[in-house]
Order: sequence, then C-alpha cells, then structure tokens
Amino acid sequence: MRMSGKTGGVILSIMLVVVAIAGYRYVDYRSENAVSDAAFIRSDRIALLSFKVGGKIVEMRKRENRHVSKGEIIALIDPVDLSIEAHRVESEIESMDYTIESLRLRRDRVSDSLKIKTKISENEYDSAVASIESLRLKIEASEVKLRKLGKDKARYADLYGKKLVAQSGYEDIESGVEELEKSIESMYRSLIAQERLKDKARNALKLAQLDRRRVVEIDKSIESAERKREALKAGLESIEKRIAYTKLVVPFDGIVARRFFDPPKVVSKGSPVYAIEDPDSLYCEVLLSEKKLSGVKPGCSCLVEVDASGGEKITGTVESIAPVSASTFSLVPRDIASGEFTKLDQRFKVRISLDETTGLRSGMGASVAIRRCGNGLPGIR
Repeated sequence: MRMSGKTGGVILSIMLVVVAIAGYRYVDYRSENAVSDAAFIRSDRIALLSFKVGGKIVEMRKRENRHVSKGEIIALIDPVDLSIEAHRVESEIESMDYTIESLRLRRDRVSDSLKIKTKISENEYDSAVASIESLRLKIEASEVKLRKLGKDKARYADLYGKKLVAQSGYEDIESGVEELEKSIESMYRSLIAQERLKDKARNALKLAQLDRRRVVEIDKSIESAERKREALKAGLESIEKRIAYTKLVVPFDGIVARRFFDPPKVVSKGSPVYAIEDPDSLYCEVLLSEKKLSGVKPGCSCLVEVDASGGEKITGTVESIAPVSASTFSLVPRDIASGEFTKLDQRFKVRISLDETTGLRSGMGASVAIRRCGNGLPGIR
C-alpha cells in the first residue's frame, strides 16, 4: 500500500519539528552547560612508598588491590648489619662509661690526697714559722741575759781576785754563763731544724700545686671522654633510626595500587616499593576548552558520567580552575619568536569535587556537564 503525498508530508513535517526541537535542546543545553569528554577521575592521595635506607628486602606483606591501614608495616629490610653495628657502638659506649668512671675515681683520689697533703703541709709550715719566731725571741732574750751574766762574771772575777767574794759565788756565775751558752747553742740548732722543716713544708706545698695540675689534666680527660661518649650516643641514635627505617610503614588508610616487585630484592634508598591510593580522596579533573570557560566558576554544579558507570550520573561542584593552561608546563613549549604562529584551542584544568565516589577508581574516563553559574570570564578561587 503506497503512502499518499499528504501523509508523507505530515510525517516529514513531524520529523523536521523533532529535529528542530532536538537541535534547539542541544544548542540550549550546550549554551547553559560547559560540556567536555576530556575528564578523568583522579586521586589527591597517591603515595609512592620507599625505604629511607638501602638493603635487602626480605618481606613484603601486601599484594595489589589489598586494603592497608595507617601505621601498618607492609615491608621489611633485613636489619642484621645495622643491628651488629648498633651492638658494636653500644659496647664502645659501655667501655667509655667505664673509662669515665675510672677517671672520676682517680680524680677524686688525687683530689682527696691533695687536700690532705696540702692541709698537713700548711700546718707544718705554720708550725715551723711559729717555732722559728718563738726560738728567735728566746735566743734574743737569752743573749741579753748572757751579756748581763758576762758582765757579772767579769765583776765577780775582779772581786774574787781581790779576795772580796767567795770562790763559790764566782763559780756559780761561771756555771750560769756556761749553761746559758749551751742553751743558746741548742736553740740555734733547733732554729736551723725548724728552718729545714719550713723549707720542707714549702716544697710539699709546691708539690701539691703539681697535684692540682694533675687534677686539671684528669678533668680535661674526663671532658674529652664525655664528648666521645656523646658522639657515640649520637651515632647510636642514627643507627637506631636507620633500623626503624627498615620497616616500611603505611602513611594513611588506602588500597595497594601497585607492588613493584617481589622479595627478596636488594634496593637502594628511595626506590619505590609500593604505590598506595586513598579511595576516599577521589575527584574529577576536566580539561575544558577556553571557548567553554565563559560562566564557569567555583561553586557551579556539575553532572559527571563515568564511562564505567553505565550511564549513571554523579553530581558534583566546581572546586577550582587552573590559573594557567595545561600546555604552559609542557616539556616542549611553543616558540613564537620566529613569527610563525598557529592559533590553538587551549585547555584549562578544572577540578570538580564529587558528592559520591563509591565504585570509582583513579584513572577512569568520564564526561562532564558544568552548569554555567556566572557571566564572562571564569572565576578563580
């Protein structure tokens, strides 16, 4: 049955109306929304975990796509060499402690002995000085008395020659003179002995000064040993930190995105071992043409359709817009100094926070429609 001309015209008119409505809606949608298929799901927290020391990895506890918790140890380097070094330094510290203690005991013995010797020498010196002074006074008094007795002896001798005094009186004076002379001679000998004692005490005090120098030298040895001990302790702390660094610790809750190798393996400091991603820190990154940026600013609402979602849309909000184009930091920047220039459409990175991230994975592709909520140039916040 053949369609009449009138019916065909009606159908064509309906089709034109449908196409016109669809075209209008498309144009209206594109005018009200900045649309881009150059969108990807990104993560704010992707960490490459590596050891701060080199060595042989003997254990890796997590496979890829497994959950890990903050503070969890997921890999170990064999710490045996560092442990041996730590024990050696600990032994040196113990030996240095013994040396310091021995030096302190020696210093105390010398110091105590010095105090005793100094006290004895000072007492002997003071005693000798006092005895010398006393003997000198006694000698002076005895010599005065001797001179008086000498005069009396001469006078008695004259009187005895004239038979004016008895012989016994003269002999008594003569005996007194002899005894006094002997006493003065004895005191002079004592005076010499006390002078020697004073010199001996003075020499002992000089030797005490040498002992004081020994104390000072021992104190310097103690200070040097203490500095060495502190240096050894600092070295031990460094080794203990390096031992702690043989444990690879997870910095935040997340998922193992990649395990770079299997143990055992010798690695150098800083070599990547695991890649950890936080699934709760996902956002959408859009490369938006500069021609579509008009009216787009932070706070504009968005609809994000992830390619893997089967058409399901996720709501979101524009969080920020890059202040420079994506090509600004390219490895081979454009050189227009020669005068050759071809105008290219520049793209800017737009960050969109997502209201829901369940089931999303970093790196997924997406399409985005950003509802224009401003006029003119894009806003920056």
